[in-house]
Amino acid sequence: MVIAVRPEKLADYKALHASPWPEMNAALSAAHIGNYSIYLREPENLLFGYWEYTGSDFATDMAWLGAQEVTRRWLALTDPCQCPLSTAAPGEGWSFLRPVFHLD
Repeated sequence: MVIAVRPEKLADYKALHASPWPEMNAALSAAHIGNYSIYLREPENLLFGYWEYTGSDFATDMAWLGAQEVTRRWLALTDPCQCPLSTAAPGEGWSFLRPVFHLD
């Protein structure tokens, strides 16, 4: 998935992710999200996220995650740092990418 980061908020975004909240990480794990990484491409200021979902009901797990107080507090800090791509669908933050190649 991909999203832009606002240049004036880049330092804030990096600081938040340098010391993520243990309770936020626990909520992600409880929602069956693991092996989660975010990469930064500068100077374009694009964030590329990768995670693996191991659950069996993605919609339910994402609804549960979004309803958690810790998620709302975390997103209140990170969302203002991000800027959806100009091609993102209405209401879309992170844009999901289609896989075109994978080597095991």
